[in-house]
Amino acid sequence: MARILVLGAGLCGLSTALLLARDGHQVTVLERDPAEPPQAAQLWEAWQRPGVNQFLLPHLMLPRWRAEMDRELPEVLHELEAVGGLRINLLAMLPPHQRGPWRDGDEAFETVTARRPVLEAALTTVAAGTAGVTIRRGVAVTGLLTDPYSRAPVPRVTGVLADGDHTLRADLVVDCGGRRSALASWLQAVGGRRPAEDRADCGFVYYGRTFRTRNAALPECHTSVLQRHESMSILTLPADNGTWSVVLVTSSRDPAMRALRHPARWDAALALYPLAAHWRDGEPISGIDVMAGIEDRHRDFVVDGDPVATGVVAVGDSWACTNPSLGRGATIGLLHASGLRDVLRETGPDEHDKLVRRFHDWTTTAVQPLHRSTLWYDQHRLDELDADAAGVPYQADDPKWAFNLATFAASRTDPDIARAYQSLASLLATPDELLAEPGLPEKITKLGGHTPNYPLPGPRRCELLAAIDT
Repeated sequence: MARILVLGAGLCGLSTALLLARDGHQVTVLERDPAEPPQAAQLWEAWQRPGVNQFLLPHLMLPRWRAEMDRELPEVLHELEAVGGLRINLLAMLPPHQRGPWRDGDEAFETVTARRPVLEAALTTVAAGTAGVTIRRGVAVTGLLTDPYSRAPVPRVTGVLADGDHTLRADLVVDCGGRRSALASWLQAVGGRRPAEDRADCGFVYYGRTFRTRNAALPECHTSVLQRHESMSILTLPADNGTWSVVLVTSSRDPAMRALRHPARWDAALALYPLAAHWRDGEPISGIDVMAGIEDRHRDFVVDGDPVATGVVAVGDSWACTNPSLGRGATIGLLHASGLRDVLRETGPDEHDKLVRRFHDWTTTAVQPLHRSTLWYDQHRLDELDADAAGVPYQADDPKWAFNLATFAASRTDPDIARAYQSLASLLATPDELLAEPGLPEKITKLGGHTPNYPLPGPRRCELLAAIDT
């Protein structure tokens, strides 16, 4: 069994540490932010996590994440519910006419969700009680250690450097540093090649606000948690302890939407959407939290057929990150961590080159398609929003995008397609799997192929602009 350093005590880092420790590895988690989780009642107000720019922004854990946790780390779900995490079924939340009667298998759409501080606190509690896991907070990693005697053609990482010239050695370093990871620069600093990197501003801006119930009840859902409208998407996200969040998502290239950073204009905009307006009926516990400048990024640590280094791998957002409005990051990160655990069962950290190559191959096959499908959706949706701002119809020469829109439209009236759409949104199925279902593509095209581009009730752009104008 190996000594492993995991960089980052976020959702992905702690999940990775738990999975590896359960296999007998000795895992030390290094976290830059010094603060421990406070008491449960103070998590939202008091826990400072400056290293996570989305720490107080909305989260939704997908049913696929819950299913993986149920199989791999069920005690995390138990702890999450013990501190107020909300167990819900995303299909059952839909109106009865849309979902139809309950069926065997509908439990697959169940999840347990919470705000980010509550999620991290639950994972921390479980990790702190797990043999083989040590969490060290307030340790800022500044670079990598390498084996000076290695004759390998690429650097062999043997640990990390931390503030104060401290050194920590390990058989394997796992970077779970998230979107802000400096791993590429660290590799270059020790003589390695930079990973091959695709990077672009994802182009979305998020205007989120969190509420607490005034009457012990959460708002009813009248449609899916993600609503597509002209010039804007809306996320309505139930959370823990009687709280929820609403996020208005716009294009960063639409300056008129910047008025949404003002609470009164944000309220005025939300009031225009009949299926979402009632989500404002709570006590605000945050202002308007704005998140912008988020990158879509993918890093490939095997370039031209060769690893850029050995002894180190990247998991989750450190490897690839996307637009968070689809809520896929935590699920992809957990799948990625499980894959690393499985690769280590077959290939030891001392098999330096072989380990990196096998994890790269597994990543390419198992999780990279999820990343690519998210990028595909992002680009179409962003182009659609930009067309809305320009006042022209969005014309996509992509039959899969048309099929995607038809699936949502048809899901509003047909229970079979409602389940198909929720399977896509929950990462329980892929578009190709839907296309392979006998008779389902034809049914989707018949019921949803000729509906308006925006089938949900809501304002036209001119009405939205008038509501938020000074």
